[in-house]
Amino acid sequence: MARSQQHKRSAKQRKSVRKTGAAKANGKTNGIFASLRPKEANFAPLTPLSFLPRSAEIHPDRIAVIHGERRYTYRQFYARARQLASALAKKGIRPGDTVSVMLPNVPAMVEAHYGVPMLGAVLNTINTRLDPATVAYILDHGEAKVLITDREFAAQVGPALAKMKKRPLVIDVDDPLYSGPGERLGKIEYEKFIAAGDPDFAWSPPSDESSAIALNYTSGTTGNPKGVVYHHRGTFLEAVGNTMAWPLPPNPVYLWTLPMFHCNGWCFPWSVVAMAGTHVCLRKVDPALIFPMIVEHGVTHMCGAPTVLGMLTSAPTEQRRRFNHIVDIQTGGSPPPAKVIKAMEELGFRVTHIYGMTELQGPSTLCVPQDNWRNLPLEKRAALTARQGVRYPVVDGQMVADPKTLKPMPRDGRTIGEIMVRGNTVMLGYLKDPKATAETFRGGWMHTGDLAVEHPDGYIEIKDRAKDIIISGGENISSVEVEIALYKHPAVQLAAVVARPDEKWGETPCAFVQLKPGTSATAEEIIAFCREQVARFKVPKSVVFGTLPTTATGKIQKFVLRKQAQSIKN
Repeated sequence: MARSQQHKRSAKQRKSVRKTGAAKANGKTNGIFASLRPKEANFAPLTPLSFLPRSAEIHPDRIAVIHGERRYTYRQFYARARQLASALAKKGIRPGDTVSVMLPNVPAMVEAHYGVPMLGAVLNTINTRLDPATVAYILDHGEAKVLITDREFAAQVGPALAKMKKRPLVIDVDDPLYSGPGERLGKIEYEKFIAAGDPDFAWSPPSDESSAIALNYTSGTTGNPKGVVYHHRGTFLEAVGNTMAWPLPPNPVYLWTLPMFHCNGWCFPWSVVAMAGTHVCLRKVDPALIFPMIVEHGVTHMCGAPTVLGMLTSAPTEQRRRFNHIVDIQTGGSPPPAKVIKAMEELGFRVTHIYGMTELQGPSTLCVPQDNWRNLPLEKRAALTARQGVRYPVVDGQMVADPKTLKPMPRDGRTIGEIMVRGNTVMLGYLKDPKATAETFRGGWMHTGDLAVEHPDGYIEIKDRAKDIIISGGENISSVEVEIALYKHPAVQLAAVVARPDEKWGETPCAFVQLKPGTSATAEEIIAFCREQVARFKVPKSVVFGTLPTTATGKIQKFVLRKQAQSIKN
């Protein structure tokens, strides 16, 4: 569909299209083909659950899951997922019930992505770094009937359960690779629980592909987190989109450096199985573990926040291992600086930059490399790679537009608008919050809250979150632009820029900087360096050094830094 057609439909036109579609469905405008409608023989609801029985049938003896010394073939993986479904059914879990999990990237987490929805139940993966009060809120709000949890998180889960109105059935995962503190909170351990299930359990795919499959909660930086609901059709297409867009080849070896609790691991628990690949589990992101695993298992693909890239490039020499193949890594968040891309390439990685959010079920946009980029100088190639790029092949529409009028912004690389997306991979909505859902979907588009420009070649480039734009003396300052400048300094490992109150200008940029180990820099030096990179009014007026707070997925917690910046005096 041409861009003008795709982006300029009025509400009246969209309503007309819906009516036309309904008429066609009723056979009123389809002419001689009207009697040919989908039937049982040529229609099946889309669900990512269909990938597992196919891979188990074709590759029953291929290794599906690796965890330490443990190996599960696809035959065993499928049987264990059905055992989980069967065991949950025996405990009274029914379609529409919520099953929560608070787990690291262990086999039980992979299995839950199949065993829970096989019942028509909804999988709720919980961020393992949340505090007890938030965990309790999520369990209560999502009405969890079951909680599967690793004893590593007992210090959070125990107090959370004590706060709950109605305690769910608790199943403990006692992972042999974990030897740290933490007690069992339930009456049964996971392996014993699924052993009571039937490995030949007869499950049925959903009759309605728009039924819920997963419940993910947003970060909740202000107030309580929102419950984002995914559906079978959306996760199927997102999983397929991952294999098309990256692309993910047959039999990939995927290392779980991305938490599976985050957007269901960007739907890769389903994508990897679709391609009959191998899941290499990892409890903790640690270069001392990652490099040997790449070599030992022949890892081909992995995902992670920019901080993961920073950890790998900053790893001491004794932790690194050489491998003779290219490892593809997707990263989303702040754009990877040129020096990081160069360092990753030297280590043997190929970086792909993506953009997405919880409400979009993972990646929605990626920076597709053009053929003529490979011969460009590194700095130019890195600048192009740092853009968020173009829409996934399974995303129906994407535009940078005025959030009020929905008018697309010019493709000039300068005019800022809001990124808007629509299509099958957009969430169903927010659980129990129709007002927020309607606001997010106003005008027939998913409003992301991310501000970007669109370049003449159609590639978008994020400039900021709407709430992160700094307005200084009436001028808009992109915190991302200043952060890119900071990352060019050789001593900077992590950087974030937020607004700081200013008596004269209203707001000025405040930089928070985490230096690389063994390096040093002064605030004056950082400010002088920025003057050479950006306009003077965009230069940080203050610099704070120290360790930056990050989420479990490696994203810098700007809301924490904004609070700190409020207390900095002029």
